[in-house]
Amino acid sequence: MPQTKSAKKSLRNSRRKQTRNLPLKIGLHKVLTEARKKNSKEKIKKAQSFIDKMAAKGIIHKGKAARLKSRLIKKAQS
Repeated sequence: MPQTKSAKKSLRNSRRKQTRNLPLKIGLHKVLTEARKKNSKEKIKKAQSFIDKMAAKGIIHKGKAARLKSRLIKKAQS
């Protein structure tokens, strides 16, 4: 457990952020799997939009967002 006041506050903040971000990450996973299975243009477009929103909010890194979108498009083309 944290000892200092700032460490305690940091722990509170990180737990708060974790509870806020976890449902979004689960939603991202669901959207991606749905887009990969269905392989329809609407689902892929929806997934790309969701990935962009997650990157804009800082929940996932910009590079990870680009990688996910690239792989999604590559999968759709094959």
